[in-house]
Amino acid sequence: MNKISFDPRSLFNRDNNIAQLLVMVVLIFAVMTALSPDKFLRWYNFESLTYLFPELGVLSIAMLVAMMTGGIDLSIIGIANVSAILAGLFFHRMIGRGAEAAEGQTLWILCGIGLSMSVGMIAGAFNGFLITRLKVTPILATLGSGQIFTGIALVLTGGPAIVGFPAAWDWIGNGKIFGLAVPFVLFIVIALAIAFVLTRTTFGLALQLIGTNPKAAVYAGLDRAKMVFMSYVLTGTLASIAGIMLSGRTNAAKSDYGTSYLLQAVLIAVLGGTNPAGGKGTVAGVSIAVIALMLLSSGFQILRFSNHLIDFIWGAFLLLVIAINAYKNRTR
Repeated sequence: MNKISFDPRSLFNRDNNIAQLLVMVVLIFAVMTALSPDKFLRWYNFESLTYLFPELGVLSIAMLVAMMTGGIDLSIIGIANVSAILAGLFFHRMIGRGAEAAEGQTLWILCGIGLSMSVGMIAGAFNGFLITRLKVTPILATLGSGQIFTGIALVLTGGPAIVGFPAAWDWIGNGKIFGLAVPFVLFIVIALAIAFVLTRTTFGLALQLIGTNPKAAVYAGLDRAKMVFMSYVLTGTLASIAGIMLSGRTNAAKSDYGTSYLLQAVLIAVLGGTNPAGGKGTVAGVSIAVIALMLLSSGFQILRFSNHLIDFIWGAFLLLVIAINAYKNRTR
Protein backbone atom coordinates (compact mmCIF):
# COMPACT_ATOMS: atom_id res chain seq x y z
CA MET A 1 0.00 0.00 0.00
CA ASN A 2 1.38 3.39 -0.98
CA LYS A 3 1.92 5.81 1.86
CA ILE A 4 0.38 9.25 1.55
CA SER A 5 2.83 11.91 2.67
CA PHE A 6 2.43 15.65 2.93
CA ASP A 7 5.28 17.97 2.02
CA PRO A 8 4.73 21.58 3.15
CA ARG A 9 6.86 22.72 0.22
CA SER A 10 4.13 21.48 -2.13
CA LEU A 11 2.09 24.54 -1.10
CA PHE A 12 4.70 26.71 -2.79
CA ASN A 13 5.03 24.74 -6.01
CA ARG A 14 1.99 26.15 -7.82
CA ASP A 15 4.06 28.61 -9.88
CA ASN A 16 5.22 30.03 -6.54
CA ASN A 17 1.88 31.82 -6.32
CA ILE A 18 1.35 31.16 -2.60
CA ALA A 19 4.86 32.36 -1.78
CA GLN A 20 4.35 35.50 -3.88
CA LEU A 21 1.08 36.24 -2.10
CA LEU A 22 2.67 35.84 1.32
CA VAL A 23 5.46 38.21 0.29
CA MET A 24 2.79 40.66 -0.90
CA VAL A 25 1.01 40.49 2.46
CA VAL A 26 4.28 41.20 4.29
CA LEU A 27 5.11 44.12 1.98
CA ILE A 28 1.64 45.67 2.33
CA PHE A 29 1.83 45.28 6.10
CA ALA A 30 5.28 46.87 6.21
CA VAL A 31 4.38 49.81 3.93
CA MET A 32 1.14 50.63 5.75
CA THR A 33 2.90 50.34 9.10
CA ALA A 34 5.58 52.77 7.93
CA LEU A 35 3.02 55.27 6.57
CA SER A 36 0.68 55.31 9.57
CA PRO A 37 1.92 53.13 12.45
CA ASP A 38 -0.21 54.79 15.13
CA LYS A 39 -3.48 54.01 13.31
CA PHE A 40 -2.71 50.91 11.25
CA LEU A 41 -1.22 48.88 14.11
CA ARG A 42 -4.16 49.38 16.45
CA TRP A 43 -5.73 46.13 17.66
CA TYR A 44 -9.17 47.49 16.79
CA ASN A 45 -8.12 47.81 13.15
CA PHE A 46 -7.20 44.14 12.84
CA GLU A 47 -10.16 42.95 14.88
CA SER A 48 -12.55 44.89 12.64
CA LEU A 49 -11.03 43.21 9.58
CA THR A 50 -12.04 39.80 10.96
CA TYR A 51 -15.65 41.00 10.80
CA LEU A 52 -15.33 42.66 7.38
CA PHE A 53 -13.26 40.38 5.15
CA PRO A 54 -15.14 37.05 5.60
CA GLU A 55 -18.16 38.09 3.49
CA LEU A 56 -15.85 39.25 0.68
CA GLY A 57 -13.79 36.10 1.13
CA VAL A 58 -16.83 33.86 0.69
CA LEU A 59 -17.84 35.79 -2.45
CA SER A 60 -14.29 35.38 -3.78
CA ILE A 61 -14.40 31.63 -3.16
CA ALA A 62 -17.72 31.57 -5.02
CA MET A 63 -16.02 33.36 -7.92
CA LEU A 64 -13.20 30.79 -7.77
CA VAL A 65 -15.68 27.94 -8.16
CA ALA A 66 -17.28 29.60 -11.19
CA MET A 67 -13.91 30.34 -12.79
CA MET A 68 -12.72 26.76 -12.31
CA THR A 69 -14.96 25.72 -15.21
CA GLY A 70 -13.82 28.61 -17.40
CA GLY A 71 -16.90 30.67 -16.52
CA ILE A 72 -17.67 33.58 -14.23
CA ASP A 73 -20.56 34.62 -12.00
CA LEU A 74 -21.43 38.31 -12.07
CA SER A 75 -24.72 37.72 -10.23
CA ILE A 76 -23.27 36.89 -6.81
CA ILE A 77 -24.06 40.32 -5.35
CA GLY A 78 -27.64 40.17 -6.60
CA ILE A 79 -28.03 36.68 -5.14
CA ALA A 80 -26.55 37.75 -1.80
CA ASN A 81 -28.87 40.73 -1.50
CA VAL A 82 -32.11 39.07 -2.61
CA SER A 83 -31.52 36.09 -0.29
CA ALA A 84 -30.91 38.40 2.67
CA ILE A 85 -33.94 40.54 1.81
CA LEU A 86 -36.23 37.52 1.65
CA ALA A 87 -34.93 36.39 5.03
CA GLY A 88 -35.64 39.85 6.42
CA LEU A 89 -39.18 39.85 5.05
CA PHE A 90 -39.66 36.37 6.49
CA PHE A 91 -38.62 37.58 9.94
CA HIS A 92 -40.90 40.61 9.71
CA ARG A 93 -43.77 38.29 8.95
CA MET A 94 -43.05 35.57 11.48
CA ILE A 95 -41.24 37.16 14.44
CA GLY A 96 -43.86 38.38 16.85
CA ARG A 97 -46.17 35.43 16.33
CA GLY A 98 -45.07 33.58 19.41
CA ALA A 99 -41.40 33.86 18.54
CA GLU A 100 -40.28 36.46 21.10
CA ALA A 101 -38.69 33.82 23.30
CA ALA A 102 -35.07 32.97 22.66
CA GLU A 103 -35.84 29.37 21.80
CA GLY A 104 -38.55 30.52 19.41
CA GLN A 105 -36.18 32.93 17.71
CA THR A 106 -33.59 30.18 17.30
CA LEU A 107 -36.10 28.13 15.32
CA TRP A 108 -36.98 31.09 13.09
CA ILE A 109 -33.29 31.93 12.60
CA LEU A 110 -32.64 28.41 11.35
CA CYS A 111 -35.63 28.75 9.03
CA GLY A 112 -34.27 32.08 7.79
CA ILE A 113 -30.86 30.57 7.09
CA GLY A 114 -32.50 27.68 5.25
CA LEU A 115 -34.62 30.11 3.23
CA SER A 116 -31.63 32.26 2.25
CA MET A 117 -29.53 29.27 1.20
CA SER A 118 -32.45 27.79 -0.72
CA VAL A 119 -32.82 31.07 -2.62
CA GLY A 120 -29.10 30.95 -3.39
CA MET A 121 -29.35 27.40 -4.67
CA ILE A 122 -32.36 28.25 -6.87
CA ALA A 123 -30.63 31.34 -8.25
CA GLY A 124 -27.49 29.31 -8.96
CA ALA A 125 -29.58 26.62 -10.64
CA PHE A 126 -31.14 29.34 -12.83
CA ASN A 127 -27.67 30.46 -13.89
CA GLY A 128 -26.66 26.87 -14.52
CA PHE A 129 -29.75 26.32 -16.67
CA LEU A 130 -28.99 29.39 -18.78
CA ILE A 131 -25.40 28.29 -19.30
CA THR A 132 -25.73 24.54 -19.76
CA ARG A 133 -29.14 24.19 -21.39
CA LEU A 134 -29.66 27.43 -23.27
CA LYS A 135 -25.93 27.71 -24.05
CA VAL A 136 -25.70 31.34 -22.99
CA THR A 137 -22.14 32.59 -22.43
CA PRO A 138 -21.49 32.66 -18.65
CA ILE A 139 -20.54 36.34 -18.53
CA LEU A 140 -23.75 37.34 -20.33
CA ALA A 141 -25.97 34.87 -18.50
CA THR A 142 -24.85 35.96 -15.04
CA LEU A 143 -24.77 39.65 -15.97
CA GLY A 144 -28.41 39.42 -17.02
CA SER A 145 -29.50 37.26 -14.11
CA GLY A 146 -27.71 39.57 -11.69
CA GLN A 147 -29.86 42.43 -12.96
CA ILE A 148 -32.95 40.24 -12.54
CA PHE A 149 -32.08 39.41 -8.93
CA THR A 150 -31.37 43.07 -8.17
CA GLY A 151 -34.69 44.01 -9.77
CA ILE A 152 -36.52 41.45 -7.64
CA ALA A 153 -34.83 42.90 -4.56
CA LEU A 154 -35.99 46.39 -5.53
CA VAL A 155 -39.55 45.20 -6.05
CA LEU A 156 -39.56 43.43 -2.68
CA THR A 157 -38.26 46.43 -0.75
CA GLY A 158 -39.50 49.37 -2.81
CA GLY A 159 -36.01 50.86 -2.50
CA PRO A 160 -35.32 51.31 1.25
CA ALA A 161 -33.35 48.79 3.26
CA ILE A 162 -35.01 46.02 5.25
CA VAL A 163 -34.01 46.56 8.88
CA GLY A 164 -34.79 45.04 12.25
CA PHE A 165 -33.32 41.54 11.98
CA PRO A 166 -33.50 39.38 15.14
CA ALA A 167 -30.70 39.64 17.67
CA ALA A 168 -29.53 36.10 16.94
CA TRP A 169 -29.12 37.04 13.25
CA ASP A 170 -27.03 40.03 14.32
CA TRP A 171 -24.79 37.58 16.23
CA ILE A 172 -23.88 35.89 12.93
CA GLY A 173 -22.31 39.12 11.70
CA ASN A 174 -21.11 40.73 14.93
CA GLY A 175 -20.81 38.04 17.59
CA LYS A 176 -17.85 36.17 18.99
CA ILE A 177 -17.19 32.50 19.56
CA PHE A 178 -14.15 31.28 21.51
CA GLY A 179 -12.93 34.88 21.47
CA LEU A 180 -12.98 35.03 17.65
CA ALA A 181 -15.34 36.89 15.35
CA VAL A 182 -18.17 34.62 14.23
CA PRO A 183 -17.81 35.66 10.54
CA PHE A 184 -14.11 34.78 10.70
CA VAL A 185 -14.88 31.33 12.13
CA LEU A 186 -17.53 30.79 9.46
CA PHE A 187 -15.07 31.77 6.75
CA ILE A 188 -12.47 29.29 8.01
CA VAL A 189 -15.04 26.48 8.06
CA ILE A 190 -16.32 27.33 4.56
CA ALA A 191 -12.81 27.71 3.14
CA LEU A 192 -11.72 24.33 4.52
CA ALA A 193 -14.90 22.67 3.24
CA ILE A 194 -14.57 24.09 -0.29
CA ALA A 195 -10.85 23.30 -0.37
CA PHE A 196 -11.67 19.69 0.50
CA VAL A 197 -14.39 19.54 -2.17
CA LEU A 198 -12.12 20.95 -4.88
CA THR A 199 -9.08 18.81 -4.09
CA ARG A 200 -10.37 15.59 -2.54
CA THR A 201 -13.65 14.80 -4.27
CA THR A 202 -14.62 13.57 -7.71
CA PHE A 203 -16.68 16.71 -8.23
CA GLY A 204 -13.73 19.02 -7.58
CA LEU A 205 -11.33 17.05 -9.74
CA ALA A 206 -13.94 17.01 -12.51
CA LEU A 207 -14.23 20.80 -12.37
CA GLN A 208 -10.47 21.13 -12.74
CA LEU A 209 -10.42 18.78 -15.71
CA ILE A 210 -13.36 20.53 -17.37
CA GLY A 211 -11.63 23.87 -17.02
CA THR A 212 -8.25 22.58 -18.12
CA ASN A 213 -9.30 20.46 -21.09
CA PRO A 214 -13.03 20.19 -21.93
CA LYS A 215 -12.41 17.63 -24.70
CA ALA A 216 -10.45 15.38 -22.37
CA ALA A 217 -13.28 15.66 -19.86
CA VAL A 218 -15.75 14.43 -22.48
CA TYR A 219 -13.47 11.53 -23.44
CA ALA A 220 -13.14 10.69 -19.74
CA GLY A 221 -16.90 10.20 -19.61
CA LEU A 222 -17.68 13.23 -17.50
CA ASP A 223 -21.07 14.87 -17.80
CA ARG A 224 -19.77 18.38 -18.40
CA ALA A 225 -23.21 20.03 -18.38
CA LYS A 226 -24.09 18.46 -15.03
CA MET A 227 -20.80 19.45 -13.44
CA VAL A 228 -21.03 23.05 -14.65
CA PHE A 229 -24.66 23.22 -13.50
CA MET A 230 -23.72 21.98 -10.02
CA SER A 231 -20.82 24.44 -9.83
CA TYR A 232 -23.22 27.36 -10.30
CA VAL A 233 -25.59 25.90 -7.70
CA LEU A 234 -22.62 25.87 -5.30
CA THR A 235 -21.67 29.41 -6.31
CA GLY A 236 -25.20 30.65 -5.64
CA THR A 237 -25.27 28.93 -2.25
CA LEU A 238 -21.99 30.56 -1.24
CA ALA A 239 -23.31 33.94 -2.38
CA SER A 240 -26.37 33.52 -0.16
CA ILE A 241 -24.12 32.71 2.80
CA ALA A 242 -22.22 35.94 2.13
CA GLY A 243 -25.60 37.71 2.10
CA ILE A 244 -26.41 36.25 5.51
CA MET A 245 -23.07 37.47 6.90
CA LEU A 246 -23.47 40.95 5.38
CA SER A 247 -27.03 41.43 6.63
CA GLY A 248 -26.04 40.10 10.04
CA ARG A 249 -23.18 42.59 10.29
CA THR A 250 -25.22 45.60 9.15
CA ASN A 251 -28.56 44.45 10.63
CA ALA A 252 -30.09 45.39 7.29
CA ALA A 253 -30.52 44.19 3.70
CA LYS A 254 -30.84 46.29 0.55
CA SER A 255 -30.72 45.76 -3.20
CA ASP A 256 -27.47 47.70 -3.68
CA TYR A 257 -25.44 46.51 -0.70
CA GLY A 258 -21.94 45.27 -1.50
CA THR A 259 -21.86 46.46 -5.13
CA SER A 260 -18.14 47.21 -4.87
CA TYR A 261 -17.54 43.61 -3.80
CA LEU A 262 -18.06 42.28 -7.34
CA LEU A 263 -14.91 43.84 -8.80
CA GLN A 264 -12.97 42.98 -5.68
CA ALA A 265 -14.10 39.34 -5.76
CA VAL A 266 -12.90 39.00 -9.37
CA LEU A 267 -9.63 40.70 -8.48
CA ILE A 268 -9.07 38.48 -5.45
CA ALA A 269 -9.83 35.30 -7.40
CA VAL A 270 -7.37 36.23 -10.16
CA LEU A 271 -4.77 37.55 -7.73
CA GLY A 272 -5.10 34.30 -5.77
CA GLY A 273 -3.93 32.33 -8.80
CA THR A 274 -7.26 31.42 -10.39
CA ASN A 275 -7.04 31.10 -14.16
CA PRO A 276 -10.01 32.92 -15.78
CA ALA A 277 -9.82 30.36 -18.58
CA GLY A 278 -10.51 27.60 -16.04
CA GLY A 279 -8.83 24.58 -14.51
CA LYS A 280 -6.57 26.32 -12.02
CA GLY A 281 -7.17 27.90 -8.64
CA THR A 282 -6.85 27.24 -4.93
CA VAL A 283 -8.83 28.28 -1.88
CA ALA A 284 -5.55 28.94 -0.07
CA GLY A 285 -4.50 31.43 -2.75
CA VAL A 286 -7.84 33.20 -2.63
CA SER A 287 -7.78 33.32 1.18
CA ILE A 288 -4.33 34.93 1.27
CA ALA A 289 -5.28 37.32 -1.54
CA VAL A 290 -8.36 38.55 0.32
CA ILE A 291 -6.27 39.22 3.42
CA ALA A 292 -3.76 41.19 1.32
CA LEU A 293 -6.52 43.20 -0.34
CA MET A 294 -8.27 43.98 2.95
CA LEU A 295 -5.01 45.13 4.55
CA LEU A 296 -4.46 47.38 1.55
CA SER A 297 -8.03 48.67 1.71
CA SER A 298 -7.70 49.36 5.42
CA GLY A 299 -4.52 51.31 4.74
CA PHE A 300 -6.24 53.33 2.01
CA GLN A 301 -9.07 54.22 4.39
CA ILE A 302 -6.62 55.26 7.10
CA LEU A 303 -4.74 57.42 4.57
CA ARG A 304 -8.12 58.96 3.58
CA PHE A 305 -8.12 57.85 -0.06
CA SER A 306 -11.44 58.63 -1.75
CA ASN A 307 -13.71 55.71 -2.64
CA HIS A 308 -13.55 56.70 -6.32
CA LEU A 309 -9.76 56.54 -6.28
CA ILE A 310 -9.86 53.17 -4.52
CA ASP A 311 -12.22 51.78 -7.19
CA PHE A 312 -9.82 53.07 -9.86
CA ILE A 313 -6.91 51.36 -8.11
CA TRP A 314 -8.82 48.04 -7.91
CA GLY A 315 -9.66 48.18 -11.62
CA ALA A 316 -6.11 49.05 -12.63
CA PHE A 317 -4.75 46.38 -10.29
CA LEU A 318 -7.05 43.77 -11.86
CA LEU A 319 -5.90 44.64 -15.38
CA LEU A 320 -2.27 44.52 -14.26
CA VAL A 321 -2.65 41.09 -12.62
CA ILE A 322 -4.44 39.66 -15.69
CA ALA A 323 -1.75 41.06 -17.99
CA ILE A 324 1.05 39.61 -15.85
CA ASN A 325 -0.64 36.19 -15.71
CA ALA A 326 -1.21 36.19 -19.48
CA TYR A 327 2.46 37.05 -20.04
CA LYS A 328 3.56 34.28 -17.69
CA ASN A 329 1.35 31.75 -19.47
CA ARG A 330 2.75 32.72 -22.87
CA THR A 331 6.36 32.52 -21.75
CA ARG A 332 5.71 29.18 -20.04
